[in-house]
Amino acid sequence: MADATTSSITIAAPPERVMAVIADFAAYPTWAEQVTSAEVLASHPSGQPERVRFTMDAGPIKDTYTLDYTWAPGGTLVSWTLVKGQMQKAQDGSYQLESTGDGTTVTYTLAVALNIPMIGMLRRKAEKVIIDTALKGLKRRVESKA
Repeated sequence: MADATTSSITIAAPPERVMAVIADFAAYPTWAEQVTSAEVLASHPSGQPERVRFTMDAGPIKDTYTLDYTWAPGGTLVSWTLVKGQMQKAQDGSYQLESTGDGTTVTYTLAVALNIPMIGMLRRKAEKVIIDTALKGLKRRVESKA
């Protein structure tokens, strides 16, 4: 997999509240720009989502893809990998949560490979836009539920 893009944001909420919003895939279309639907297809024995199918519409790029999720013990890390996609041939990502004095620092890491050729610099720029948009949406969602 190609090198990943990473960005962080601080959210005024404890890690468990942030992770609860991350794990609520059914609500993604209400706060995650470009996600038009998200459906949990399978869950781990713990009840946490394991396989989720997304549909996204980012203007010229539309895709339906399925991700498998791994939830680390302790509730501060979730990672995922692409199972199947139309536009994507690979996707690896994670949310790492770290409790701080004033809330939670969320670090989002993402690496995407598309089925169409794309210059590395443009791919990283696209990943950066996706990450920053997702982090800002997550922050708004969590802090509005305070």
